[in-house]
Amino acid sequence: MTYDEVVKNAKQNIGDKCVVCPVCNGKACGSKMPGPGAKGTGVVSQRNYDAWQKIRINMDVIHENKPVDMSFEMFGNKFKLPLFAGPVGAVTLHYSDKYDDISYNNVLVSACKKAGIAAFTGDGANPEVVKAAAKAIKEADGFGVPTIKPWSAQVVKEKYELVKAGNPFAIAMDVDGSGLPFLKGMNPPAGFKSVDDLKEIINMIDVPFIVKGIMTVNGAKKALEAGAKGIIVSNHGGRVLDQCAATAEVLPEIVAAVGGKMKIIVDGGIRTGADVFKALAMGADAVMIARPFVTAVYGGGEEGVECYVQKIAAELEDTMLMTGALSLKEITADKIRM
Repeated sequence: MTYDEVVKNAKQNIGDKCVVCPVCNGKACGSKMPGPGAKGTGVVSQRNYDAWQKIRINMDVIHENKPVDMSFEMFGNKFKLPLFAGPVGAVTLHYSDKYDDISYNNVLVSACKKAGIAAFTGDGANPEVVKAAAKAIKEADGFGVPTIKPWSAQVVKEKYELVKAGNPFAIAMDVDGSGLPFLKGMNPPAGFKSVDDLKEIINMIDVPFIVKGIMTVNGAKKALEAGAKGIIVSNHGGRVLDQCAATAEVLPEIVAAVGGKMKIIVDGGIRTGADVFKALAMGADAVMIARPFVTAVYGGGEEGVECYVQKIAAELEDTMLMTGALSLKEITADKIRM
């Protein structure tokens, strides 16, 4: 199966909520929600994509002729390349009923493990979603990261008891989900978390904790203070706050503040191996991609995911060869032009 075939099949399976553009840049879907759009004017997801396109790569082909090493290690685990599949929830609502959250996560986790990377799984009001995700992660030898919404402390504890059965190598919380409508007005209160709230959650968890939804230096420092081992620079794909910055715009300053003190993953509009290269050159340890993995699953199941990962890997490998960066540590700031 080719990637073009994956996209063609996805068009038949996703329905009319997602256009399945050749490049997922946010322009066709705009503010369409339900669907894959962004909040308000819908421009943030577009600006996420556009920000990476403004960065240029410096070609340098005078170097030793040998294969590149794209392997990546995090929290004692080795991956084929520095790429994670992002958590996606409510797929039936936003895409189509070919999959529900449980069947989507089952395909994604298994396929990512086979492709040499790991998937972050989504969460929802139905506890069966995280239970099934934990089962899928356990069957993938712990190669997966369950992502828990910022529920109340009581519910987070209940969710943790469910997800730890999967023996994941890390657990995440998408604090950027605090603005989602279904979290508002809950009792006990859900949503926004203070540093002390995060400390309490992190202290109950016995694997590395990753905070998703960091968009400022101050936020990164607060996550570090709380004890997080990693952060994801993310604006939730533009789905929770209109007019916020693009992730590529804030990444350098966040790296300058906490780089080397915790793992830094970045998402938002990253669509090619060249984009992955740019993010690493700016100081990220790894990247996360979400929406295109939906296309991959709907367009080809496990084979579609494998096809997409191979596409990204081939593009990253080619970029590294053409810039003289033969290992990830050699992807440095001088390889790009801002």
